[in-house]
Amino acid sequence: MIPHEPVLVEQVLEYLQPRPGGRYLDGTLGFGGHALAVLEKTDGRAEILGLDRDQDALNAAMDRLIRAWPEARVIAGNERFSRFPLPMQKLGWEALDGALLDLGVSSHQVDSPERGFSFLRDGPLDMRMDPRGTGLTAREVVNSYPPRQLAKIIGQFGEDPLAGRIARHIDQARRSAPIETTLELARVVEAAYPPARRAKSRNHPATRTFQALRMFVNDEAGELAEFLKQIVPFLVPEGRLVIISFHSLEDRMVKRFFMEQAKACLCPPRQPFCLCGHKTTMRILTKKPVTASSQEVAANPRSRSAKLRAACRVSGT
Repeated sequence: MIPHEPVLVEQVLEYLQPRPGGRYLDGTLGFGGHALAVLEKTDGRAEILGLDRDQDALNAAMDRLIRAWPEARVIAGNERFSRFPLPMQKLGWEALDGALLDLGVSSHQVDSPERGFSFLRDGPLDMRMDPRGTGLTAREVVNSYPPRQLAKIIGQFGEDPLAGRIARHIDQARRSAPIETTLELARVVEAAYPPARRAKSRNHPATRTFQALRMFVNDEAGELAEFLKQIVPFLVPEGRLVIISFHSLEDRMVKRFFMEQAKACLCPPRQPFCLCGHKTTMRILTKKPVTASSQEVAANPRSRSAKLRAACRVSGT
């Protein structure tokens, strides 16, 4: 059984437009759902470079893809998607016909208690996309960061209006003993919510705090910003870029990037002549974000918050 259902598969194919012989980057391979769809669309004749920080997911994806299309050329890399030029260089790839990012956390990661992404089951406060790495863990952030910095993280990445109150409750709780597990943290955050507000909340009070810590620990916004800075020159003329986001901050970053790349000039409107030297590099394909149908949401609730944006490189740039 595949532990993760990809979102917006038909829409990804519509905007990516994969073709036989084309080279495609799946920067967030996960369990290979989108990559498999690309192979099926091209009768196994597309070349795919799939990257993921989670080695277990990478192994499962490659096993799945090779079983389905044993002759296909699919190359896997245990790497951050912001570093895609390195594996491309090793392969001798100079350009891409298309690139895809699915910025959500997988169902398998959320459902694995030892990963610490969710408070539905008790587990260690880890939250790293690469659990075998040596990077910062959520436990370190929760137990060592000053309250003001915790509030900033929860406010910026979780967009929780009670960020300051939550940070103070965390600080008070950790003075007695370190906060070690997901359920311990969830209880502390829940206690920070006034009873009336807690009763009206559609989601668990800790939902936004957990999201914020995950995004901070994995530098998800920084990863996306670095990727966007690099990707355009690697796309062939008319090459497609498709990005699925699940967080308003990431969606705004993608929207702003596409709008800037679609402009012929970035100078202030009142400036009489152009000094920036910017030229149009991309054409926006989605006037507004593409979202899941009601049928897909019913079948896969995770798709409810997914937003897809797409653009292509302009010929001659």
